[in-house]
Amino acid sequence: MKSLEQGCVVGATNVEQQMKEIKEHRKDSKARKAQSVLGSPSHRAEGDQIVFRVHKGVKTFALSKKNNRLVTGGMDRIIRMWNPYMPGRPTGMLRGHMAPVFYVHISEEDKIFSMSTDNTVKIWDVEDQTCLFTACSKNSGIKGEISACHYIPGVRSLCVATDTLAILHLRLRLPPDPHLVTSHKKPVLCCKFNEVFRHVVSCCEGSVVKVWDFDSGKHLFEFGNAHGGSAVTCLTFDPSRRRLITGGRDGCLNVWNYNNGHCLHTLKREDESDEVCGCTYVEVNKNKYIVGVGWDRRINLFYDSTENFHHFQKPQAHWQDDMNRGHKEDILCIAQCPPTLLATSSYDGEIIVWNMISGHICHKFHASVAAASVSTKPVDASVSRVIFLKTRAVKFESAAASLVSNGPQGHLYFWSLRTGDPLIASFAPSRGKSLITSIAVTADDSYLYAADEDGYVYVHDIKDYALQDPEQEAPKYVNHWRAHLNLVPSLEVIDEENILLSCSTDRTVRLWSLDGEYIGTFGQAEPWEIFTPSSWKHPMVPYEILIDPQSMPIHPVLEGKPSDSQLTEQEKRTQDPATPKEAISNPRLSPAPVTSEDIQDEISKRLYANTSSRRLKHERSKLLNRRVSHGGPNTYRTINYYEIDSFPGNCRKPDLSLLGTDIFSANYKGAAE
Repeated sequence: MKSLEQGCVVGATNVEQQMKEIKEHRKDSKARKAQSVLGSPSHRAEGDQIVFRVHKGVKTFALSKKNNRLVTGGMDRIIRMWNPYMPGRPTGMLRGHMAPVFYVHISEEDKIFSMSTDNTVKIWDVEDQTCLFTACSKNSGIKGEISACHYIPGVRSLCVATDTLAILHLRLRLPPDPHLVTSHKKPVLCCKFNEVFRHVVSCCEGSVVKVWDFDSGKHLFEFGNAHGGSAVTCLTFDPSRRRLITGGRDGCLNVWNYNNGHCLHTLKREDESDEVCGCTYVEVNKNKYIVGVGWDRRINLFYDSTENFHHFQKPQAHWQDDMNRGHKEDILCIAQCPPTLLATSSYDGEIIVWNMISGHICHKFHASVAAASVSTKPVDASVSRVIFLKTRAVKFESAAASLVSNGPQGHLYFWSLRTGDPLIASFAPSRGKSLITSIAVTADDSYLYAADEDGYVYVHDIKDYALQDPEQEAPKYVNHWRAHLNLVPSLEVIDEENILLSCSTDRTVRLWSLDGEYIGTFGQAEPWEIFTPSSWKHPMVPYEILIDPQSMPIHPVLEGKPSDSQLTEQEKRTQDPATPKEAISNPRLSPAPVTSEDIQDEISKRLYANTSSRRLKHERSKLLNRRVSHGGPNTYRTINYYEIDSFPGNCRKPDLSLLGTDIFSANYKGAAE
């Protein structure tokens, strides 16, 4: 057995043990004198050393005096952390290497770097005792047998000597901006408003469910590991709003008492664990079901009964039409229209409308066919969002479009359930032709809100749109604004409060008025009062949106359009066909133009609001110390300038005979004479 020994230079602090050893040594004084004469080394007293015994020995170690921590590695492939004064047992053990550990180092950031003989480099977090990063030989390109390693803290690089010399640079994430407010640590995938308890529930890729107070934005409760660490992709409530149903990438539907994080039921197919993409709660003939769809390409109905006390539940038998004529690709979305209609969409662009009572297919639509008529290039035909216009769908004799879906090339499609040609209208609301990722409508189906993958929200008036005849133009444009930096997977219109709820993969959940006024971000320090507009963030906008280059206003000259000075007033009004007369006459509906001065004023306000960071203090001092204009003439106006005469270019050839004489001395002599 090998051991790593750390000697004590100044002697042990245990005085009794030290005196006892001194007495024992005096008894054998002659032997000690003889050893000193012969020059043989004396044995160290046991009180003057600390021995760390490690099974299979130690090949490397590192000591951090700053954090009072010792790290060892050896043949057993385990990295041990020790308190230098407690050798009995390690304070932590890090497992993960598949070969003997050859090198360890403790950095100033309190991270452990280790390398094994199979050329695998790992970075460990000391506090969490978890592996943060792994670089195998195939990825790092290190080949040959290791002979030496060295970590350079200044440049955060690990030097490895094998057959060649390799340098591995460590790239650390930048510290978070103090201005940025986030609701989750991971991208948010879904959110929903609970009108009974006035809560907002949001879920993220980190398998965390958070509950927020709608009226103030305060964080109330959260629970993690909702789906075993897998992302939570969808959610809904039961009719009483007391239970939360979530679907995840682990293939399960979980029923929660979300006020305490207790999982009541787990709904799952026995032979499948494919991702669940959508879920909803339906009632058919007084029977209640939880419906889930996803990558298994089937509609799974789970019977919901208060008499069922089993934790794990299986779905009901699948519909025959679902088995024989159902989706051939992954189902991405589900929507219902009481009392009998259910709509699903898939990755190949197919939309199916079902009768929930009989389980038969009522209609089949193909967004990919409609997109092929517009463009001959191959496009992504997936349909990830469908919604019913319920006020139209309940009118069985109406030929109006009662189903809206997104589709290829950033288009929205309006489908009729009562005509021979189901596609009545289509248009692209996003001015950048970005894909629409979420759709929401008001309760009376008068206004449609569509969000794209760039974070913009577009509002259109569809009250009189696609009622009977096919439409060639887009509906009336009302407003648009940028709500998030990235893709918006969920929108919800809260009609009772005239509020729009949105979430994004930029890790934020936000509230807006239906006119686009910014209320706040869940997780911000200052609470809001939902019924007091003065407590809202409006007219401010989120800081990251303000400084993002894509949020800058587009100048017409850059788009090849004539400037405003070259247009008459009538041409200015009719230049944008998407802008209706109502939007021009109503300043509340039309978006206020954003100028560069407005952006600079907004940045200045934020610089004055927070002076905690060094960079902000520097910017503030620049603003305070800048030169003030008093109305007088500028500096460059007071400088006289003159025209420079053109040089004629005629010059005499120099007399080279003077090079050998000192001109000044010669003149001096002549003057002396």
